[in-house]
Amino acid sequence: MFFMKNLQGRHLISPNDLSLEEIRAIIELAHDMKRNRSKYSTLCQGQILATLFYEPSTRTKLSFESAMLRMGGSILGFSDANTSAVAKGESIADTIRVLGSYADIAVMRHPREGAPKLASEFSAIPLINGGDGGHQHPTQTLTDLLTIDTYRQRLDGLSVAFCGDLKYGRTVHSLIETLARYQGCKFYLVSPEELVLPLRQKEHLVKKYGSEIIECRRMEEALPHLDILYMTRIQKERFFNEADYLRLKNSFILDAEKMKLAKSDMIVMHPLPRVNEISYEVDRDPRAVYFPQAELGVYVRMALMAHLLGVSK
Repeated sequence: MFFMKNLQGRHLISPNDLSLEEIRAIIELAHDMKRNRSKYSTLCQGQILATLFYEPSTRTKLSFESAMLRMGGSILGFSDANTSAVAKGESIADTIRVLGSYADIAVMRHPREGAPKLASEFSAIPLINGGDGGHQHPTQTLTDLLTIDTYRQRLDGLSVAFCGDLKYGRTVHSLIETLARYQGCKFYLVSPEELVLPLRQKEHLVKKYGSEIIECRRMEEALPHLDILYMTRIQKERFFNEADYLRLKNSFILDAEKMKLAKSDMIVMHPLPRVNEISYEVDRDPRAVYFPQAELGVYVRMALMAHLLGVSK
């Protein structure tokens, strides 16, 4: 009842590649996979996932690998472009053409925006964007939606604050665009002036979806109103000037004192890794769900790959 045949063989480059109905099907299958893990332990037997990581990753790469292994499949790939033929000058197009004969599905992370989209145009197998520059991160968005659905039991009518790096944060760009497609969501944007959400995206959210957006310079302004606080780190790797990074990295720190301002049922999310933007004391608060959120990423990636491969139980 969770399987949608029309997802088979497709690529996932942006969350907008999925309809809300397709997102719901992936979420429902992920819920079932978490409840009945053994039921799906041989679902992808004989299938191979290729992991093409041109940029460092811990959670995304290992989450995909765990997802495929939990379904009985196999993995191959690289986590450093310097250990691949890319170091010899091979193009992305040629790499994905060759990998299509070695694997059944692929995930790519790349520091350059648009690289997975380009690769998909030459790929004979389903290709998933595992994050491209500061642009998109669709499987983190699916992870976030599954987390929200798990803890809030709905995806509409939510008050959500995004805090930290809203300029370069691809997780923010993907999630806010997707949540805007659901009715009645209100967004609080909490960031330093230098790291605000790009004006073009704000204008797009208002014009296309009629989103209500409130900008804040202090976390305390938003906290009492929230259903969800989505924290992000200030990303050192996105800065050209280290002095700018050092000046901004401690801009917003969530601690136990600030949590007193929040509703009793607000949840705190974070795509991880964190640096110091969430104090360790917050980990003990039952509203902190960022570690369960990381676990849920395995199940949503299992569900996504099952749909794209066209395998069902």
